Amino acid sequence: MDLADDVLAGMRDIPDFPINGVVFKDFTPILLDPQLRARIVADAVERYRGQVDVVAGIEARGFIIGAMIAHDLGVGFVPVRKEGKLPSAVHSVSYALEYGTATLEIHQDAVSNGERVLVVDDVLATGGTLAATCELVESCGASVAAIELILEIGELGGRDKLGGYQVHSLVTI
Repeated sequence: MDLADDVLAGMRDIPDFPINGVVFKDFTPILLDPQLRARIVADAVERYRGQVDVVAGIEARGFIIGAMIAHDLGVGFVPVRKEGKLPSAVHSVSYALEYGTATLEIHQDAVSNGERVLVVDDVLATGGTLAATCELVESCGASVAAIELILEIGELGGRDKLGGYQVHSLVTI
């Protein structure tokens, strides 16, 4: 099996989470598999080595893979957090989710003008979270070099909200 097949086989579906009617794609079982986890990180590192200055991971699952990718790339890591979690001056963006609304924040000094940022998260669903994160990165003067995902749920059309950004998903269902 190739990496995409292994990733898909390693995920589990959680019905009616976080609300009724949503089937949550849980990638936490992948975290228990050190070889698969290492292959996922190595795949991203190979794609972005020398092309990014910083990795931004989206709370909370984007922190996990994003921090590992940043470590292996030898670049900094920036957390993109839910509202009220960062202690210093922040940029904020509110956006619609497939099941509600949310606000994300980034420290105003998290990235600098001209830095190339790799945005990392686990799942692309409707695209609101990733579009908000890209807006936050750009509000700091940096550019989004690419978006790296574990899973894309194609039928939800999230990629359409990401305009001209380079988007890579290990698995699309």
